[in-house]
Amino acid sequence: MEIPRHIAIIMDGNGRWAQRRLLPRAAGHREGAKTVRRIVEACCRLGVGWLTLYAFSTENWKRPQAEVDALMALLSRFLVAETPDMIANGICLRVIGDQERLPAGVCRNLKESCEATAGGKSLILTLALSYGGRDEIVRAARKLAAEVQAGRLAPDGISEAVFAEALDSAACPDPDLLIRTGGEQRISNFLLWQMAYGEMVFTTTLWPDFDEMDLRAACEEFSRRSRRFGRISA
Repeated sequence: MEIPRHIAIIMDGNGRWAQRRLLPRAAGHREGAKTVRRIVEACCRLGVGWLTLYAFSTENWKRPQAEVDALMALLSRFLVAETPDMIANGICLRVIGDQERLPAGVCRNLKESCEATAGGKSLILTLALSYGGRDEIVRAARKLAAEVQAGRLAPDGISEAVFAEALDSAACPDPDLLIRTGGEQRISNFLLWQMAYGEMVFTTTLWPDFDEMDLRAACEEFSRRSRRFGRISA
């Protein structure tokens, strides 16, 4: 089985998982946080180099304030609880997205966790928080426009490579495989630039129920794909 170098996951289905059990949506999010730990550990065992998780989108800010507050509190608790294990297991935490919109306490915990785990070499774990693919591209365009305006960059010096370096994800290779749980078959504004040639696997399994067997099944499906990148098969 070929293991993707970089896996990205849209973690969908927490709310439906809770509703089917007549539980509050927050219970689904708490169970989903347990799945994050389970899948991070599985990726380490499989030898995945990069894992990017769509944790909170720019559109998620439109949810009821009580749910947003609960998600932010859960994120803070997750960071505090998991940072020691990430350090012990060589996991380097990174963040992409518009962090200026995040609560101050969450930003502080993220900064502390990222700094504490910076030396990790086993797995680069990236959380997409307050993230939207279109927003990322717009912010990158503004950054390059400012460079042009300041005379530090010529307009014709903006290549695909230069533009990619202006994105939040500049330090990571593009995803080889995108997995979306929960049954929906769309990428929902996630890694729009980076997914130009990424393979996609959609599963009806809700995120709280997703486990290592599901992850391996997605990797096996990835192994069966012919990735030609515009070329023809041999």
